[in-house]
Amino acid sequence: MLEDLTNPAPKIIYPEGWSPSVQFDGQGGEAVLPGVPDGQATDIDGFLVEAGIDPKQIEIVGEPRISRWQVARPFPLEPMWMTSVRIRWRRINPELNLPLLYARAKKTKPPVVKPVAPGKAFVVLWSDLQVGKVDHRGGIEQMLWRVAETRVKLLEKIKQVKPEKIVFCDVGDIIENFGNAADLHQLNTNDLSLMQQIDLATTITWETIKDLAKYAPITYLTVGSNHCQFRVHKQRVGKATDDWGVHIGRTIARLSSEVGLNIEFFEPAEHDESLAIDVFGDGFHVLGMVHGHQANNPNAVPDWWRKQSFGKQPVHAATTLVSGHFHHLRVTELGSTPRGTSRFWVQAATLDNGSNWWRLNSGEDSAPGLVTFVLERGLDFTGTVWKL
Repeated sequence: MLEDLTNPAPKIIYPEGWSPSVQFDGQGGEAVLPGVPDGQATDIDGFLVEAGIDPKQIEIVGEPRISRWQVARPFPLEPMWMTSVRIRWRRINPELNLPLLYARAKKTKPPVVKPVAPGKAFVVLWSDLQVGKVDHRGGIEQMLWRVAETRVKLLEKIKQVKPEKIVFCDVGDIIENFGNAADLHQLNTNDLSLMQQIDLATTITWETIKDLAKYAPITYLTVGSNHCQFRVHKQRVGKATDDWGVHIGRTIARLSSEVGLNIEFFEPAEHDESLAIDVFGDGFHVLGMVHGHQANNPNAVPDWWRKQSFGKQPVHAATTLVSGHFHHLRVTELGSTPRGTSRFWVQAATLDNGSNWWRLNSGEDSAPGLVTFVLERGLDFTGTVWKL
């Protein structure tokens, strides 16, 4: 009696070459979606999500291909038509949607900076963006959002402080590159080519500099770093200033000169990896900068700084040293200045997409952010910083 109530599911036999599948190589691929009855919409987004692909990060290439076939059904039902769609897709590159760097530069007009009370220098630690890196916080799209949100916070803080000058420190590792210790990993995970990394890193830095120039004259500092070094087979090649971060700084300097922005640019001597500037020109605040990869771990940075005094290296007289590389904020009081007050070392946080290698091996992970602080003319720095 129950046999008449059964409703066997029709056996679906896909035409050859049209079985559901997805293939991709990191930049693009092809997907064959499961067949659906005629008249029923194909859920392309749902299929891609199940395959681990974000539909918002891809675009369909060309026209989808469609296959139709009949599926037999139990008598007295008529055969049912099924439809399957094959699509080809590629990753969307957000960088390609940005206007060209020089097109944006040509539209720049020198701002008229309102006079402010003298005595404050606002220091910005632009550190470890590693543009092009993909990690547990995402890829280029997530990094661009992070930088945009941070820029808003930065400008709000500038409005509050009202400095007479801004010291913009590119502390290093502004791009991810492809020739570091994890070079095979970088080949697999990076979402931008080297040329795109440099173009985008320069563009977002230029946009930030243009915004800051509306409020005060800028001193731009840059140093060499391990991710930006010119390397062949993981080995550094050439001088210490043969470095993509230094190259980006020079591009920023050239652009600012062409459009009339008030920016002063400094880089290390060609065989040095650190530099120092006298912030107010009176010997009171000497700001030193190094990327930080010269030390094996953050605890070794203070000893590295102490040793610089023996050979009178660029940062030997610094009253405040800033560095990056270790991807977390640290403020440490060290030694004393010639006037008997404390020196400080400020290690910058990172703006990158995270370091899964470090997180998995150490169990530690710090939130990204932009570290800033103020140096005041004639007043000792006491370690107060803001992480934006």
